[in-house]
Amino acid sequence: MVSIFDVADWFLCKERMTHKKLQKLCYYAQAWSCAICPEPISDAVFEAWVHGPVCYDLYMKYKDYGFAYIPQETRKPSVFSADENDFLEGVWATYGDISANALEALSHTEPPWQIARAGMDSGEHSRKPISPQDMANYYRSIYTGGDA
Repeated sequence: MVSIFDVADWFLCKERMTHKKLQKLCYYAQAWSCAICPEPISDAVFEAWVHGPVCYDLYMKYKDYGFAYIPQETRKPSVFSADENDFLEGVWATYGDISANALEALSHTEPPWQIARAGMDSGEHSRKPISPQDMANYYRSIYTGGDA
């Protein structure tokens, strides 16, 4: 298991991006790793915020960028195994070309975020964690072609 900051740096080596897009890419890495890997890629907790899944620690690191781009990293983190690197390449291949707003919209259609936001108004602030089990169940169902 690696740090969520290493996961973020891995994605930032691909391109500069907004904080929102970085959050969503890191979420999808965490969610898919819960579903198909022996263990989650990191110990990060993602919360069901208004604009989709957010890791608070990652938010605190990059919040000063606001809507501006976070610069591209020049060095890829060396903490990843070959399998982890391949896994992250798969997440990037699936979600990397999608805009931050589209990733937010996508996360809003998926049960893990919806379950964590159940009973809340659409604009209501929340720090409620998204269940790793809900992530595993939903994304595993997509992977295996079943229903969540």
